[in-house]
Amino acid sequence: MKNFIISALMLITITSTAYSQTYGTSTTRSTDIFGNRTTTHRNSNGYNSGTSTTGSTDIFGNRTTTHRNANGYNSGTSTTGQTDIFGNRTTTHRNSNGYNSGTSTTGSIDVFGNRKTTHRNSNGYNLGTSTTGQTDVFGNRTTTHRNANGRITGTSTTGQKDVFGNTKTTYKKSGW
Repeated sequence: MKNFIISALMLITITSTAYSQTYGTSTTRSTDIFGNRTTTHRNSNGYNSGTSTTGSTDIFGNRTTTHRNANGYNSGTSTTGQTDIFGNRTTTHRNSNGYNSGTSTTGSIDVFGNRKTTHRNSNGYNLGTSTTGQTDVFGNRTTTHRNANGRITGTSTTGQKDVFGNTKTTYKKSGW
């Protein structure tokens, strides 16, 4: 399957190594005149592995991201709905044929300033979690990814916007 459909799900399934190693990066450009925001994904060698383009919010409050591989072919979509009455927001992931491949549910911020996302497959089984902490003194925000057993599989660190309005996220594998 495509390795970039959902960055968080991708990192949860990474096989850990004995040290921390950069796995890839994603660079998000500023919003274009049509209200779309494109993220370019690159592997650890810097080669383009695909893009994710997020459109503007529709009349129902949903926002859809279309994922494409390095050749530009559609590899799936992720649709994020409105926040529910409990403060949760669910994203439904679909493959290129439109079949449900899983969900990611993000809760509200806890008392420590962390926000947790729970990832589930199409059958509802827990695949793991991604917990995003507060912004540090350098303006970076780190997300820690864990598998279904609670073991850390990697991190992703998002920096501040550069002078062009681009934001870069760096993914790292974790080891024990």
